[in-house]
Amino acid sequence: MIDIRALQCFLAVADTLHFGKAAERLHMTQPPLSRQIAGLEKALGVTLLERDSRHVRLTAAGTRFAQDARDVLVGLEQACRSAQQVAAGELGELRVGFMMHAAHSSVPPLARRFIAAHPQVQLRLREALPLALLQGVREGELDAGIGFAPAELHGLALQPLFEEPLCVALPAAHPLARRRQLEVAQLADEALITAPADVVPTLREAIDACFAREGLRPQIRLEVQLQQSIISLVGEGLGVALVPASLRRLGVPGVAFVALKDAPRVQQVVFWRVGNLNPALPHLIACVG
Repeated sequence: MIDIRALQCFLAVADTLHFGKAAERLHMTQPPLSRQIAGLEKALGVTLLERDSRHVRLTAAGTRFAQDARDVLVGLEQACRSAQQVAAGELGELRVGFMMHAAHSSVPPLARRFIAAHPQVQLRLREALPLALLQGVREGELDAGIGFAPAELHGLALQPLFEEPLCVALPAAHPLARRRQLEVAQLADEALITAPADVVPTLREAIDACFAREGLRPQIRLEVQLQQSIISLVGEGLGVALVPASLRRLGVPGVAFVALKDAPRVQQVVFWRVGNLNPALPHLIACVG
């Protein structure tokens, strides 16, 4: 085996064409330097240097070996730097899934902060349905998820990311659509479109609690996983919905958004699997704050 020290010794001689100067550069004496070169030539089975009492010259094999040896040392140095950067979470890849509604609120600013702070980490963003998002994080296909807090946190950790009120989405032609603000009691007889409780439990709990405060129960007509689909169905006149206020930015034709008095607030979180070893993950979490 040829060790790195032998390559360094040979390149010092190749650069200076002088054993004394090479030894001085390497902070060693000439005898061990000569032994390194002799051992290298023996290992290779070729003569790398022609030398006499006054001159040192590279052979043709030595000239080519010097070029390749420099590449080896540069590659090794880069490999060391890369390993250190990966271990520090400054190089590599981070896979983050998110629920659709987060694309209109928390994801863009968080992504910008992370990319600015850690430009050499490839941030892979993937939109996912809530159950697929949770499964992806638990099974390691995703390093983190962004959305409503999962119902079951066993084996997971989370960090609050963003909070916003709910508002009312109505068909634009609805009699209540022109109001500046609505009360929950005004929605008592309205057909409601919402996401299933087992998919987004925190959102459904907020909606149910909002109606319960007035002694009411929501009249749920349709259950749909995606908030964007809920808005589209509202636009088709199939009901009304309580949705995160950031969904106003969708600008879906035929849908009006009205503020809700004493609106409950819903929270988005970043969640990840306990024991995830991606060194870049702590940097994402640090960007949350």
